[in-house]
Amino acid sequence: MAHNNHITGDAARIKDGPRGYECIQNYLKTLDNSPGVYRMLDEQARVLYVGKARNLKKRVSNYAKEGGHSGRIARMISETASMMFLTTLTETEALLLEQNLIKQLKPRYNVLLRDDKSFPNILVSSTHAFPQIKKHRGAKTEKGNYYGPFASAGAVNRTLNQLQKVFLLRNCTDSVFESRTRPCLLYQIKRCAAPCVGYVSAEDYNALVDDAEKFLSGKSTNVQETLAREMDIASEAMEFERAAALRDRIRALTQVQAGQGINPRGVAEADVIALHMEGGQACVQVFFIRANQNWGNRDFYPRLVADADEGEVLEAFLGQFYGDKTPPRLLLLSHPIPDEDLMVEALSQKAERRVEIAVPLRGEKAELMEGALRNARESLARRMSETATQGKLLRGLAEAFDLDAPPKRIEVYDNSHIQGTNAVGGMIVAGADGFLKSQYRKYNIRGEDITPGDDFGMMKEVLTRRFQRLLKEDPERKSDMWPDLLLIDGGAGQVSAVQSILSEMGVEDIAMVGVAKGVDRDAGKEVFHRTGQRPFALQHNDPVLYFVQRLRDEAHRFAIGTHRAKRAKAIGATPLDEVPGVGATRKRALLAHFGSAKAVSRAGLSDLKAVDGISDAMAETIYAFFHAKG
Repeated sequence: MAHNNHITGDAARIKDGPRGYECIQNYLKTLDNSPGVYRMLDEQARVLYVGKARNLKKRVSNYAKEGGHSGRIARMISETASMMFLTTLTETEALLLEQNLIKQLKPRYNVLLRDDKSFPNILVSSTHAFPQIKKHRGAKTEKGNYYGPFASAGAVNRTLNQLQKVFLLRNCTDSVFESRTRPCLLYQIKRCAAPCVGYVSAEDYNALVDDAEKFLSGKSTNVQETLAREMDIASEAMEFERAAALRDRIRALTQVQAGQGINPRGVAEADVIALHMEGGQACVQVFFIRANQNWGNRDFYPRLVADADEGEVLEAFLGQFYGDKTPPRLLLLSHPIPDEDLMVEALSQKAERRVEIAVPLRGEKAELMEGALRNARESLARRMSETATQGKLLRGLAEAFDLDAPPKRIEVYDNSHIQGTNAVGGMIVAGADGFLKSQYRKYNIRGEDITPGDDFGMMKEVLTRRFQRLLKEDPERKSDMWPDLLLIDGGAGQVSAVQSILSEMGVEDIAMVGVAKGVDRDAGKEVFHRTGQRPFALQHNDPVLYFVQRLRDEAHRFAIGTHRAKRAKAIGATPLDEVPGVGATRKRALLAHFGSAKAVSRAGLSDLKAVDGISDAMAETIYAFFHAKG
């Protein structure tokens, strides 16, 4: 762990003190030769850059010398008004800390991994006599065997779909399983062995589970040989229906393997990571190889900084990508990285076993890398083409709406409710890279004075909350979170109402356009409203019109989806949600035991104490909650 923290320089010193080389030189006398992490800050105390050093004094003295720096480093030094240091016990700790801080602070002069979602796994549960097979995302808290990661939900679903055909395992929840009296549709279409109604013994079902786990562990040839032998035996015994069912399962298993494309024989477990850089942009392709099978690939587009080379980009990618993921035994890279020894040590610590890093030059591993690099090249070409199209549309939008420049950040707002119930507001964001889904926001409408169906009131609440937060977090408008165009669903009345809301908050310089449906509410005949200007329409075949329609439809889709989720949650709500200390697990246990929330509310103290997972103290809390009310 970091064991020392020099935070030198208060706000006054940052504002009035020296800049650049002189500022950095002043820190040299406070540093020793320890490894650690340093931060360079500008005069607003915003972090410009986070770096690691095997020797802090030596690294910082390099920045203190004038000349010999790349354009990017020279610019960064000139903007530096203060520095912060964290010394660590080892260089490996410095590497881990550096990447954590980069993810957290997103400094302008660091390479940054922008899309860092978790990956799904397949879980074979072990808490039931007839184990369930299902997709799992998030923390591995449930008991069972996990197989993954898979690159996407689609890759998991395809594999699960085929596994059901081959191994006939159930995917229903335990509560559904317990309540079945007849087999479900999956049994009819030969996707499940129907253990819920006793059509398969626990012993035979567990043999199917073993076969499925062998397949997921890369031992599929044994499974195929066993199935083929069973099919021959069934044919000889003239059990043709059973033989045909086994033939179908072998066929499904072959389909799974064929559908995976690359199935390397000599690589049991690896992440194949290929980087392609072009035109100031980069694409990193990651292929997941597990159990000698390809479990899908995902592309990433890290934010580059000027003059970064492939090694620097890949090293930053690895540090941030594996920050919250367990690395496999082998990482195959397209380019060597500068601090390979440190990265190997850091990832091995994380995985609690040896992790190897290699840049393959020949053989099957090099072929895998060639395929990954081809994917990276093609993905980047597609993205650059889409970005060029998006840039053209943004320029067209600026022209159509008479904006000073193409907008970098467009925010589109929409509301959804049914007669005022479960009202939500939605905000979607678009920019040069298309829809920025990680920045979408939902707003549960809280205003008690808003009457059902009051769209003006809802819009006022959403915009007030949005811009009050922006004003609080970034009053100087230094970040890229401030929009330069707002699209509002509505006509002149809505636009003037929104304008007055923003004026009250002192935000009067953001362009705003109201998008109203035409006379017969026909898509394609939209009328656009701007403050102080006459309404106007665009040609029905204008690409900018289609672009605005797409933005508005996305906002509508997001608001409706959020509203439906809220409504479904409200419908599934029970009085148990209000009992202190009763979370999802205890709620499930109580409902499984008593059948309904009403029965729980009427239960005696001794009955409550009899429920699995409910302690005597919790039983007393639940009893007191309902009986104090009554």
